[in-house]
This record gives sequence, C-alpha cells and structure tokens, in this order.
Amino acid sequence: MYTVVGTPKNRSLRVLWMLEELRQPYTLSHAHARSDEVKAHNPTGKVPVLLDGDATLTDSTAIMTYLGDKHSGLTHPAGTPDRARQDGHTQFVLDEMDAILWTAARHTFVLPEEHRVPEVKDSLKWEFQHSLDRLDTRLGGGPFLMGAQMTVPDILATHCLRWARNARFPEPSENLRAYFDRLTDRAAFQRASKVG
Repeated sequence: MYTVVGTPKNRSLRVLWMLEELRQPYTLSHAHARSDEVKAHNPTGKVPVLLDGDATLTDSTAIMTYLGDKHSGLTHPAGTPDRARQDGHTQFVLDEMDAILWTAARHTFVLPEEHRVPEVKDSLKWEFQHSLDRLDTRLGGGPFLMGAQMTVPDILATHCLRWARNARFPEPSENLRAYFDRLTDRAAFQRASKVG
C-alpha cells in the first residue's frame, strides 16, 4: 500500500493517476505544499511525496518512473530504444511545457511580490504556443505519444494541457484537444481527480 502526500489539485494528480492506471492500492494524505506534514517528508515542502515502506520519494516524474518500472506498466523497459524515445518525450514536456507553466506561476503567486515580473507572462505564452505546435507534431495521428501505448509522458502532457487551460494559456490544436479529451475521459483519470 502506497501513501501519496499531496492533493489532486497540483502535480500530485500525476502520481494518483499513475497509481489508478496501474491499479495499485494507495491512500492519500491530503496535505498542501509547504505544510508541516509535507516538510516532515520533504524539506523543500514540495508535493507530491510517495511513501513506499521505508522509502520516501519526491518529484512527480521520478515517482512515476519508479512506479512504471516497478510494476511494468505505462513504460517501456529501461535500456531499450523505445524507452529512450519515451524519455525524450518526457524531457520535452518537462522542459518545454511544465517549466514554462511553472515560471508563469512563480511570477503570478509563488515568488514574493517584489520579485515577480508579470510582464514575462506574455513571452511565456508565446513560447508555450510553439511548444504546443511541437507537441502536436510529436503526437502525429497516434492515440498516444508512443503510438498505441500510453506511457508516462502522456500523463505529464495531459496534466500540462489542463494546467495551461486553467492558467488561460494558448489553446491547443483540434488534434491536441481530442488527445486531451481521450486521456481525461479515462476512468483512471476520473478516479484520481476525485480522490480526497
């Protein structure tokens, strides 16, 4: 039994969704970032945190990679060309989507007010539009980034598309909207988003 420390309203949703897809039992310890409960497991105060026996794991992507490898699901085997291609998609989403959205969030409500530069958001939105175009190319006509098989980067990309919509970032193409709808219509996503 795993314990996830976090809430479905942030990157913790990625881990909850992964666990639901893998059909692994877990409990959610509902805690907000920077709370004392989170800091007891992760001194940075960031969520999610995954507790697996005596192991405490942090960072949503690292946790998802661990779970995929451990349960042989939503991933290609390590050391294979398909895994390298999958990891390439993962790095693209983290570098070209997640990082842009996180920078915008930092300049909206995370950083102390005197360190925020709200004007940077126009540039970030422009850059994000180019990232959407590249994601569209990577997806092509397939149902998932790796073709017929759903993998870790699909969860990451879908979470970023949802985050972007909530942050009023540029709208994705029709192809990416259909991809987003396919992924968020999955029963595992629906269960994960309603946990807690």
